[in-house]
Amino acid sequence: MSASSRAKRMARHHARKKPSTLNLVSLMDIFTILVFFLLVNSAEVQTLEQPKALKLPESIALEKPRETVVVMVTPEQVLVQGRPVASLGDVDASPSIIVGPLRDALKEQNDRALLRAAATDITAREITILGDQDVPYRILKKIMATCTDADFGRLSLAVVQKEEAMAATAAGA
Repeated sequence: MSASSRAKRMARHHARKKPSTLNLVSLMDIFTILVFFLLVNSAEVQTLEQPKALKLPESIALEKPRETVVVMVTPEQVLVQGRPVASLGDVDASPSIIVGPLRDALKEQNDRALLRAAATDITAREITILGDQDVPYRILKKIMATCTDADFGRLSLAVVQKEEAMAATAAGA
């Protein structure tokens, strides 16, 4: 039996059309790049960059720091997010426990996008203080009181983790 012209045309059309294939080489390249990106950017250890001008005290604390607003207290001055705010002499000489220029700089940080999620809950607002180990406690106390007055609910003091604490946790694990 003879096929109609339409059937012949459809047969020629289907014979010309090759089945599509998936190019796996480029797909594997994309997945390899994705895996390397995730490995590089998912480091478990978070460290704050320690300025050379500061010598942090040592501690056996095991909790890792979070990304927060950073107040650095060097032997000469107080910095908020790397910007000088007040000299240490002015902070020490101030009769008030609240340091005005520091409070203003911290209030400015409250308006930034970093803390917009924590705008309603004061306890969710975090700040990290990097203080040189030679800075007197009375100055750190004024700085901590100013941070609390600027509506930061969680204060953290940055320290260097002692080697024996890390060795003890490695032996216990």
